[in-house]
Amino acid sequence: MKLHELKPAAGSKKDSFRKGRGHGSGNGKFAGRGRDGQNSRSGGGTRIGFEGGQMPLYRRIPKRGFNNIFAKNYAEINIDQLNGFEKGSIVDADALIEAGLLSKKLDGISVLGNGEITTSITVKASRFTKSAAAKIEAAGGKAEVL
Repeated sequence: MKLHELKPAAGSKKDSFRKGRGHGSGNGKFAGRGRDGQNSRSGGGTRIGFEGGQMPLYRRIPKRGFNNIFAKNYAEINIDQLNGFEKGSIVDADALIEAGLLSKKLDGISVLGNGEITTSITVKASRFTKSAAAKIEAAGGKAEVL
């Protein structure tokens, strides 16, 4: 079998109708929409989630908690991931993204104290846990809060 011989399974594909093109289109007098009713007219139909007047699902299920729209979303990184940087280097958001440790900055970077660090580097981030800052400084580096 070759790529040009591939075909979809029989009956799995249907030809699309071209609405409003007259009797010769094969869709008949009412263009496949039926004779009367809401959906036969242009602009007819209901909104997403409408259940015919029945209380919709998104209103039936209980709502819990609170979502703070002003909350900051920090990218988190553990200090054991910082061992790959050279001694004396400055590690900031751009350096972490370039190294592939973060995908994007979000609202800032939070450095967590999981693991050990062996190289003395300067880390610039929005937040440090107490243990992370202590371990960085114990290794001879600096923890700078932006």
